[in-house]
Amino acid sequence: MTPKTPDDLFRFLDELGIAHKTKSHPPVFTVAESVSLRDEIPGGHTKNLFIKDKKDQFFLLTVEENASVDLKTVHTIIGAASKVSFGKPEKLMEYLGVVPGAVTAFGAINDTGKNVTFVLDKDLMEHEVINCHPLSNDATTSIGRDDLVRFMEATGHTPLVLKVTA
Repeated sequence: MTPKTPDDLFRFLDELGIAHKTKSHPPVFTVAESVSLRDEIPGGHTKNLFIKDKKDQFFLLTVEENASVDLKTVHTIIGAASKVSFGKPEKLMEYLGVVPGAVTAFGAINDTGKNVTFVLDKDLMEHEVINCHPLSNDATTSIGRDDLVRFMEATGHTPLVLKVTA
């Protein structure tokens, strides 16, 4: 399957009647590189961790950009079968249709096999607006927090909203 493009994502959001705003910028690969955009883009900015347990159950943790996640204990919160490790880039592309540096909750649109459990951090969800890459790291898309959940549900995923950060 060919991964969806940002335009496919925007079309899908439009079909759902979900308001979204996207700002293009130079590609960013880390939270540190994206800090310069904060003044231009209000709302909660995200960091995403693509992880797996020993039974090859995959999870995407979407947390506030400066939050820390204890990878030694997070498995007890998210329902993983064991301690977790980072998923391989090949699985990231296969399941979410993105490369490292462009990981995003919007990757749910590409997970047609429902291979990934999406976890949205409770603290992140206190922001009215959530900012995520639109399947590429050269733009940021702003979407309402409730609309992000509605988007995920429309892709066949029920995100878990859990406190996974320290």
